[in-house]
Amino acid sequence: MNTAALDADPILETDFCKEMLRQMRALDTYGTYSGWTPERILSPFVLTKERKAGIPLIGDPDEETLARVKAFYNAIAVLIEKECSLLAVPLVHLTHEGFGRALITVGKLVAVDKTLRDVHRFGFDSLSKMKTESDKLLSVAIERIGKYGDVAGL
Repeated sequence: MNTAALDADPILETDFCKEMLRQMRALDTYGTYSGWTPERILSPFVLTKERKAGIPLIGDPDEETLARVKAFYNAIAVLIEKECSLLAVPLVHLTHEGFGRALITVGKLVAVDKTLRDVHRFGFDSLSKMKTESDKLLSVAIERIGKYGDVAGL
C-alpha cells in the first residue's frame, strides 16, 4: 500500500476505508490492483456528477458493480464483527434489473436491512459520503445488537 497516498487523504486512514481496500483487493484475482494507489482502487465508488450523467437512468448492473456493492456490505459486516465480537453475515440479493436488498445478520438478528434500487448507479458523491453512509449503517447495527443481544447471540 502506498503510504504517501494514505497521508494525502485522512479518510483513507479510517478502519472503513482500510477494510474497503482489503475487500477490493480480495476481488482482484489477477493482481490488477498491485501498484495502484488506494484512491485509484476506491475511485469506482465515487460517482461525480459527470460520471453519473454518463450512466443511463435505466439499466442492468454489470458484474463489477455487483462486486462493489457486495464489497461495501462485506466491509460493514467486518466492522460489526470487530465492534461486537459476533459473526456478521452479509447477504445481497438483487434482481437482474438492480433492485433488491442488502441484509447483515448477527445470530438470528437482522442488524442491517437496506433496500437497494438502481444498483447500476451504485456510488457516492465522495469517499467521505461513502464513509458517512457506512457509519450510519454501522451505528444502527450496533444499537440493534445492543438492544437485542440475546437474539444476536443465538
